[in-house]
Amino acid sequence: MTKNISLEPIHTEPAYRVAAASLRTKILSGEINVGEVLPSETSMANLLGVNRSTIREAIRLLEENGIVARKPGGKKLFVTVPQRAELSNRMTAAMILQKIKIDELYRTMLILEPPIAVDASKFATDAQILALEENVLLTEKNLSDNQVVLELDVEFHDLLCEASNNRAIQLCRDPISDLFYPAFSGVIKSLNASERLLAAHRNILDALKSGDATTAEEWMKRHIEDFRRGYELANLDIDTPITRFPLAGENDSE
Repeated sequence: MTKNISLEPIHTEPAYRVAAASLRTKILSGEINVGEVLPSETSMANLLGVNRSTIREAIRLLEENGIVARKPGGKKLFVTVPQRAELSNRMTAAMILQKIKIDELYRTMLILEPPIAVDASKFATDAQILALEENVLLTEKNLSDNQVVLELDVEFHDLLCEASNNRAIQLCRDPISDLFYPAFSGVIKSLNASERLLAAHRNILDALKSGDATTAEEWMKRHIEDFRRGYELANLDIDTPITRFPLAGENDSE
């Protein structure tokens, strides 16, 4: 009598994914450096013991992730650094599809933004302070235009993050910021919160100019908390999932 044995199906990775992972490991380990030209498809296929078509698929996967690229009109592949905008777009798409709520973005920004203000008070350059000053002046001149104020608000926080001179936090923050600050447009339109926004920006900027990390942190915390208060006062549902985000210059009026 044959004994019944329960066996699970064996799942194996497609060859092109294994090849892509092998190349990615060599790139991230520094064995193949940024800017270095990769061997030909035939050479890589021979080295990895796979078909040339497998290498083509592996390269396509690496190109999609921004790790390798071709120069315009060129055929040679070289190692590149993934661009911030491309990484952010992938993450914002993931958060939209996972129906991340506005409240989740708010709580995340409450964690991120105050320490960013602290770092900016310590590491901002004169040029970065000047850019923030120009932003605040433009906000003051355009208080009656909600859309312009919204765009300047996004720019202020982006400039502040740059002034932290912390590339790791910039990469983490970009996709969250791309979704969070446009969501503030409903508050500005409903409550005309531009004056309060400007006051917060001024106080944060003054703290940066004097190197006052504590005040910069406190004002940023208040500023982010105002977002939630504004949502409540405007009778907007902060538990609404993010479904889309406006493109640059879009008036979001449809």
